[in-house]
Amino acid sequence: MSDQTKFLLSESDMPKAWYNIQADLPFELPAVLHPGTKQPIGPADLAPLFPMDLILQEVSKERYIDIPEPVRDVYKLWRPTPLYRAHRLEQHLKTPAKIYYKYEGVSPAGSHKPNTAIPQAFYNQQAGVKRLATETGAGQWGSSLAFAGSLFGIEVKVYMVRVSYDQKPYRRNLMETWGAKVVASPSPDTQVGRTILAKDPNSTGSLGIAISEAVEDAVTNAIPTKYALGSVLNHVLMHQTVIGLETQRQLDMAGVYPDVVVGCIGGGSNFGGFAFPFIGDKIKGRASNTRILAIEPAAAPSLTRGVYAYDFGDTSMMTPLVKMYTLGHDFIPAPIHAGGLRYHGMASSICELYRAGIIEARAVQQRATFEAGITFARTEGIVPAPEAAHAVRGAIDEAIKAREEGVAKTIVFNLCGHGHFDMASYDRYLRGDIQDYELPQSVIDEAQSALPQV
Repeated sequence: MSDQTKFLLSESDMPKAWYNIQADLPFELPAVLHPGTKQPIGPADLAPLFPMDLILQEVSKERYIDIPEPVRDVYKLWRPTPLYRAHRLEQHLKTPAKIYYKYEGVSPAGSHKPNTAIPQAFYNQQAGVKRLATETGAGQWGSSLAFAGSLFGIEVKVYMVRVSYDQKPYRRNLMETWGAKVVASPSPDTQVGRTILAKDPNSTGSLGIAISEAVEDAVTNAIPTKYALGSVLNHVLMHQTVIGLETQRQLDMAGVYPDVVVGCIGGGSNFGGFAFPFIGDKIKGRASNTRILAIEPAAAPSLTRGVYAYDFGDTSMMTPLVKMYTLGHDFIPAPIHAGGLRYHGMASSICELYRAGIIEARAVQQRATFEAGITFARTEGIVPAPEAAHAVRGAIDEAIKAREEGVAKTIVFNLCGHGHFDMASYDRYLRGDIQDYELPQSVIDEAQSALPQV
């Protein structure tokens, strides 16, 4: 068994229900507040944006929520995904640690994002919705929702953060191939976008701005439209738990349980989906010594340098207020290549887990991250997306630490997507053009000065 590389599940082994960590949290999540009244919101407040099935999942305390059969049927196009033992990476690092990685890059969109795009499209179709508006940073979410929309007969409009729109044209092409309409954000298509462009015609954009545009589109478009979000919300992270649930079964096949669980983190979807089943074990006392480690970019370090406060999820203050670690909704991140991690805030559930000391967080720089991605590609063969390379960096650092301490640990991480559409970023790194970015505290302070008074 020790020589086995791939741990594969059959389609019949695929989870039949998502795991809802809200059932096991040792605390209540802070109330989500209405952006106007500052009072706790109810289902009616979210109805203009989401179908009722997703709203009910957002607030549910049920431990498991059944995955509809039509969703499971689509999941079978790529799920269950493989778990690998990284033998060659271990040998390269000369570490006594065992390193395993769950590979989500086998999905049609090349990342974990379809795990929630498919159910979101399904529930919207069930509610009679014909059109969805969304934002995307790196393009993984936008392409995933475009894919889902094509399967369920829903028109999709994607507001793609300008810097990624320019850096990753093939992600845009992929969305358009699946039938979505894609515009660079900030765009002239919304009042939010026009206002920002009037102030800064060369704005590189941000996820906060793109969210504002998509929300405005959803509530003002002449065609009845709902909004779809690829991260942060409870139901989104819950849909992603198919990753962690499968991983647990595969680690059982390998006869191990992780000492360290690692994931990259931007808004929290792949990290939560991968780690929540293990965190559930930890909360219940079944894995009290397992460390859960979130790796974020030093250029957008919401957990490690953000302030814990109520803030908007978008730049134009249209979304509900969430208590979270935030850099401030006015924060415009540097145009780093890990576009999917460029977000000013974080999922509420993850913030509370971090605040309670149940998970750890670490920020890493771009060059060290690309170095890890190159090392992984040259040992394991897969080129990680720049976002996923953050998790690779974290796993490598933990394996080196195990070597230095002479301790045999089991490390498992989520390789949440491949980097086939990110080769321009790797080209820049290989040419020496990727630079580390030290985020000045003054930039954070300025953005946080606009935090709402609650």
